[in-house]
Amino acid sequence: MQDANFQRLQKNRILIDASDQVVGRLASQIAVLLMGKDRVDFCYGKNYDSNIIVYNAEKVKFTGKKEKEKIYWRHSGFPGGIYKTTPFELRVKFPERILYLAVKGMLPKGKLGDKMIKRLRVERSKS
Repeated sequence: MQDANFQRLQKNRILIDASDQVVGRLASQIAVLLMGKDRVDFCYGKNYDSNIIVYNAEKVKFTGKKEKEKIYWRHSGFPGGIYKTTPFELRVKFPERILYLAVKGMLPKGKLGDKMIKRLRVERSKS
């Protein structure tokens, strides 16, 4: 956890500066913290109470050509309702969503993962 700028504000609150961090590496560190794998009393089915606040999310970076070639897919549920976007396009409208989606993909799927992702707050800049 030495790569990113982590600060423990209180017992259960962690503040992370995401400026000039690679998306996947930072997302995996955040996912470990949300799952509680950094704790001594880790248990797979338990939801720990550490809240994570990430600021400067618009300053994260990708390696290689991922900025232009990676594709995010979503579907409306109707026939032909598929929407595609790249991180370059997503950074213009919702830059915090890039890191949010990366962390969400690394968490467990189901009810436990839904509870974990609610403890993550991604912001554009420190306020």
